[in-house]
Amino acid sequence: MDLSLTESQEMLRSAARSFVTREAPSHVIVALQRASSSLVPDLWRKAAELGWLGVLIPAEYGGSEQSLTDAAVLYEELGRGPVPGPFFSSGVLGALTVMEAGTAEQRRAILPRVARGESVLSVAITEPNTSWGPQGISLTPQRTGAGYRLDGAKVFVSDATAATDLIVAVRTGDGPNDVSLLRVDAGAPGVHTRPLPGFLSWQGEVTFESVDVPAAQLLGSRENEGWGAVHQAFMRALPVLCSSMVGGCQQVFDMSVAHSRERVQFGVPIGKFQRVQDHIIRLVNHLDAARWTTAEALWKLDTGRPAAAAVHMAKAVASEAYLEACNAAHEVHAGQGSLIEYGLVAHTQMSRTLYSYLGDPRWHKRRMADALEW
Repeated sequence: MDLSLTESQEMLRSAARSFVTREAPSHVIVALQRASSSLVPDLWRKAAELGWLGVLIPAEYGGSEQSLTDAAVLYEELGRGPVPGPFFSSGVLGALTVMEAGTAEQRRAILPRVARGESVLSVAITEPNTSWGPQGISLTPQRTGAGYRLDGAKVFVSDATAATDLIVAVRTGDGPNDVSLLRVDAGAPGVHTRPLPGFLSWQGEVTFESVDVPAAQLLGSRENEGWGAVHQAFMRALPVLCSSMVGGCQQVFDMSVAHSRERVQFGVPIGKFQRVQDHIIRLVNHLDAARWTTAEALWKLDTGRPAAAAVHMAKAVASEAYLEACNAAHEVHAGQGSLIEYGLVAHTQMSRTLYSYLGDPRWHKRRMADALEW
């Protein structure tokens, strides 16, 4: 298993790092944390021009058709920000869901607009019970002569307030996996989005009040086939999300090491104290665990090997790693780390959001056991 980057991947990493440093320095990210939407038009436009919004979209649909590892290199650098925007929601999870679920005609209609940044997708799965499995989907549309009518709600929808199109999972049959996907115009009458309060980064609630959805907006050619597509999209998207968390871990490590060298107490840098060293070592352990489990999952997916257990392990490990790395970083920084303007809090907030997004560690450990047939 060769985990070294290719020359083109090194170039992509360098370009992405320069972009983040130039376009999204810490003070910009701190200011954007107060915004109601994660979409920053200038950043979004520049990312589209670089081809990053279509990194996983096939060339025939206007994307750059790169590997999952290529996408992970990009998203690790975005995670170092953490750079705000529906990059993952639309360009990875949303795009992969359309690729898995949509007909050829639907892919031709949707994906080029996503790659150009003209459409922003957000996948709405969870309901108030917050389960990420099909058993948690109870929103059942009423069938009409022209299609479907939605009444209900979805919660913890990432980048909901930035979306132009929502991919909504609905229950259309009595079987456990009888789930369909409807593409809903986020600006349609009866669709209401709002950011959820609390310790979350751009997670939202979407409510539907008598929202009419044309039959042609069913993704795919038949009902009850949506969950299989969502599952396949999840399995490919999760390691890219983990790469964002690896980037976050790397950034808080770099911040902690720099602070331990610069902050002087009792006449010496605080990095000389064993307890501070203990916190940094704990941070390194979590960083390495997240990095290498994520790399293994990406390698298995890109080389066509069985990857289910590795993907679930990567998400479980990376979620815990990012959260614990931020905890350790706060121990190193003490009071300074709690200052919003410093930038560490943005990572702490993101680590708490991504901990449960697309399944918390406990959920993924259970799925990992299933994949291993325990």
